[in-house]
Amino acid sequence: MSNLPDGRYIDDAPYDPNVDLSALDRSDMDAPNWVLVWRKFKRHKLGLISGIFLLLSYLMLPFAGFISPYTPNERSAEYLYAPPQSINLWHEGSFVGPYVYPITGTADLEEFRWRYRTDTSTPMPLEFLCEGDVYNLFGFIPSDTHLFCAPEGATVFLWGSDRLGRDVFSRIMFGAQLSLTVGLIGITVSFLLGITFGSIAGYFGGKTDWTINRVIEILRSLPELPLWLALSAAVPSSWGPVAVFFIISVILGILDWPGLARAVRSKFLSLREEEYVRAAEMMGAKPSRVIRRHLLPNFMSHLIASATLSIPAMILGETALSFLGLGLRAPAVSWGVMLNDAQNLASIEIYPWTAIPMLPIIVVVLAFNFLGDGLRDSLDPYKA
Repeated sequence: MSNLPDGRYIDDAPYDPNVDLSALDRSDMDAPNWVLVWRKFKRHKLGLISGIFLLLSYLMLPFAGFISPYTPNERSAEYLYAPPQSINLWHEGSFVGPYVYPITGTADLEEFRWRYRTDTSTPMPLEFLCEGDVYNLFGFIPSDTHLFCAPEGATVFLWGSDRLGRDVFSRIMFGAQLSLTVGLIGITVSFLLGITFGSIAGYFGGKTDWTINRVIEILRSLPELPLWLALSAAVPSSWGPVAVFFIISVILGILDWPGLARAVRSKFLSLREEEYVRAAEMMGAKPSRVIRRHLLPNFMSHLIASATLSIPAMILGETALSFLGLGLRAPAVSWGVMLNDAQNLASIEIYPWTAIPMLPIIVVVLAFNFLGDGLRDSLDPYKA
C-alpha cells in the first residue's frame, strides 16, 4: 500500500481479473453529499479546529453570566486598574486548591498611577457555585449563581480591571453576547436581501435586472465608513441598548447585501439555461418554485461559505462603530464598547491589560476566516 498526502492509499498489488468487483467498498459512491463534504472538511485541520472553537463560543453565550465571577457593570472602587491575578493551586509546597492572593492598591502621586501589592503569605481559596450579583441566564432567567467567586476580602480579576474597577474578563464574556450575535443578525438581513434581489435579477433579466443592477451600483459606489457613521448617528440617543443593537445589526446587513446579490445574479444567469430548469418551466412550475427548488440548492454551497466569510466583517463593523462612539453605548457591553474605553494610549502603556478586548476580536475573526476557507474547499466539487 502507498499512502497519499490526503490520507488515501494506492494498492500496489498486481491486477487480478478474477476479483469480484461487486464486493468492492462502495461507501464513497453510495454516501450522501453531506458525508462526502464532512470527509473533505475533516482534512482541513485549521477549519475543523476553528469550527469547534466557534461552536463552543456560541454555546457558551447563554452561560456568560454563570461563568463570569462578576456582572459587567459591577464596580470595585478600591481596585481601579488592578493587574491580572493568577489562580494558584500550591502554597509553600502544600496543595491548597484554587486560590488567589489578596491585593491592596495605593495611588502613586509621583507617577500618577495605581500600584498594587500582593500579599503572598495569605492564600484565599475561591468559592464555587456561589451567590453574586443578579444576571439573566439565557437572556431572560434571573439568576445569582456564579461558577466561581472571590472570597471575602479578596478579588479575582483574571484579566485585570478597568478604570472604573470593573472586571475585564467578565465584561469580555458578557460583551461576546452582543459582538458575536450582531454578525448572525446582520448576515441574516444581508442574505434575505441579497438572495431575493439577486435571484430576481438573474432569473427574470431584462428591465428588472437593469433596475436592480443600477441600485447595486449606487450602493456600492457610496463610501462605506462615512455611510456607516451617518446611519448610526441618525439613531436617536434616547433609544435603549437593545434597540440600538438591533438597528446597528440591520444597518450592517443592509450595507452588505449588494455583493451577495451580484454573486447570486451571475450564477442564476448561467443556471436558468440548464435543461432541468427549462423542463420545470414547461411543466408549469412557477418562478418562485423554480428558484426555491431548482436554482438555490445548486448555489447553496457558495452561500454557506460566503456566510462564514461575511460574519467577521459584521463583527468588525460593529466594533468600529462602537469604538468611534456611534454604535452600542454604555451600559451595553460589547468588545467595541470596551475598546472605546481604552482609547487613551497613555493608559494602555501603563495598564496594558485594558487592551485585552482586542484579542478575542482577532481570534474570532481568524477562526471565521479559517472556517470559511475550509467550507469553501470542502463544498467545491472540483477540488480533490
